[in-house]
Amino acid sequence: MKKIILIVLVLMTAMSCDTLEVEPQNSIPADEAFQTKEDIERGILGAYASFQSLSYYGRTYSIFSDLAADNLSHPVDATATEYAEVDNNNILPENGSVSGIWRMPYDGINVANNVIVKVPTIPDMSESERNEALAELYFIRGLNHFNLLNYFGAIPLRLSPTVGVNNLDAPRDPVNEVYAKIIQDLTFASVNLPTSGEKTRATRYAAKAMLARVFLYKGDYAQAAAMATEVIQNGGYTLLPNYSDIFADDASAESIFEIYFSETERNRIAEYNFPHSLNGRREVEPSESLLTAYEANDERYAASVAFEGVQAYAIKYDDLSLGADNFIVIRLAEMYLIRAEAKTRLNGNIDDIKSDINMIRQRANLNSTNASTYPQLLTAIEKERRVEFAFEGQRWFDLVRTGRAIEVLPNVTSVNQTLFPIPSDELQANSHPGMTQNPGY
Repeated sequence: MKKIILIVLVLMTAMSCDTLEVEPQNSIPADEAFQTKEDIERGILGAYASFQSLSYYGRTYSIFSDLAADNLSHPVDATATEYAEVDNNNILPENGSVSGIWRMPYDGINVANNVIVKVPTIPDMSESERNEALAELYFIRGLNHFNLLNYFGAIPLRLSPTVGVNNLDAPRDPVNEVYAKIIQDLTFASVNLPTSGEKTRATRYAAKAMLARVFLYKGDYAQAAAMATEVIQNGGYTLLPNYSDIFADDASAESIFEIYFSETERNRIAEYNFPHSLNGRREVEPSESLLTAYEANDERYAASVAFEGVQAYAIKYDDLSLGADNFIVIRLAEMYLIRAEAKTRLNGNIDDIKSDINMIRQRANLNSTNASTYPQLLTAIEKERRVEFAFEGQRWFDLVRTGRAIEVLPNVTSVNQTLFPIPSDELQANSHPGMTQNPGY
């Protein structure tokens, strides 16, 4: 059930651009905003709000990961030139959609940081309540930093509030330092969050699931496998028998963490995927390469793609009229494939690896994998991840982290293209000498 009303705090200031010098009439100073634990709760909900942005999980962030890769294409008659740049892997630093992907995570980080510094000052909170509040805020901050890292590489770590025009200038921190802080934040969350709760709020096992993903991307495979195993065994999640049911309703038994959307806080994912004849914008469409990647009888095909005449379109998020379907950030199927990949890269037990892969394939009505060597298993896992998580915003990150982007994507001919450009407006606002553009832009 959709019980949460997300409240956007006006104290949220833009991390990456100049801010107004006058205080908005409907804002209040942070010292006055946070006086009770109820105020902290409202602050936490406000920190979630940036996830709903159209630049973020509300549309662009997830779409661009499939569009920059080979799961989505920009139709020849579509009009969004910023999408065409991403499809062609020829992105300009002035791309406004990419600027939004940079800006909104930092907005969420800044709200979280503003609340974090106030938690210790609230007199009516117990130590356990403080730790739980901090854990949720650290989860939000860690996820935002991780999402930025995946698109842009080295980024400025923001660990304290940015108010007005103060503290805007900052260097890009090395990737290993960004990873270390993400892991620190998510580890604290994995210890201090409740074990269960609403899917749109961080929980202990949501933090552990995110850690499994972070460790996999970082190349810490033993930790990735361990975290994935803990979620599989103890998280209380189950693989739904029917793949189509994962997206039929919010808060399924397979979902671990999702972003809340409603009629008033809507996403526009279906709008940008659906064809014009169904009142969509059709700025993206499933690529021919993806359509042929599904094996015969794979039930994921009909649950992921529909046709209007000869036009294919993605249907996992299909609430065109309201945009009220929650976005699933992470789910149990990923834990099986994370564990399979991590164990493969560690030369683990092949039967155990195949068992994890087959859990996903059998649910899709497919035969067991015939892969029998480690290279074959890695290929099988890559293919499985592609169709299992199509239109969920993972394909680009998979190809980049495995070093496969240049081999798979014809428009990617240089490693420089595997990072998005730092937005030009950020470079103009942040004058620190350590704030440099990514190579090639």
